[in-house]
Amino acid sequence: MAARLARRTFLWLILLCVLIVTGVIGRVVWLTSRTIFDLLTENRQLKTAISNLTAESQIGLARVVAQEVKNGRLMTRVRFIETARDDPSKEILRQEYEVEGDVVHFDALIVKFSSDYVADGKGRALYLWRRIYGEKMTPESGYPIEAPGTEPKRYAELFSKLSLHDRTLFWDEIWKLSNEPDRLKAAGVQAIYGNAVYEKLIPTKLYRFMIGNAGQFSIEVIPAP
Repeated sequence: MAARLARRTFLWLILLCVLIVTGVIGRVVWLTSRTIFDLLTENRQLKTAISNLTAESQIGLARVVAQEVKNGRLMTRVRFIETARDDPSKEILRQEYEVEGDVVHFDALIVKFSSDYVADGKGRALYLWRRIYGEKMTPESGYPIEAPGTEPKRYAELFSKLSLHDRTLFWDEIWKLSNEPDRLKAAGVQAIYGNAVYEKLIPTKLYRFMIGNAGQFSIEVIPAP
């Protein structure tokens, strides 16, 4: 009797282990097979984060820190600053770049979400800084600002309630989807597109980058303090 009970208990333990292992494997397969479209249509935390995107204003600043002729070429050293989403006076990124010439391009990727995707019916947009390049450079040879696939510091807190896996998947895929407009529209993304602004930079000026919640991207020239 005791032997039979022990055997039955052992079999139940084996069955339980099989079920646990199967569940774990199934969970791993489900996670690894999910796509950005699954997130956009199913993940409530992501929808909440996107709904909480507010109208943007200042997203960054730039100014010339040096401009001189080197070996017969005019070189401009630019200090670029990205500012916080909720506090334009707070710096979250500061870098310097040197480009040939005095006309400099600032390139961003704009992600627009359709008004149908959020509860209040208003469109939302976020942006990803891509690169800086001079007029004598091709965009592809420009200097990167943010690494493709990474989460911008500007949105870290807003997306913090997503799991690490979902956050990684979202930001990795959002950089890659500009060539799938039909699938994006079905998932609630109106458009993903690159947008660059450029200006002839003068040492006595400060350049302020602005973006609206509909994805408008512009540069303002103001006197440097």
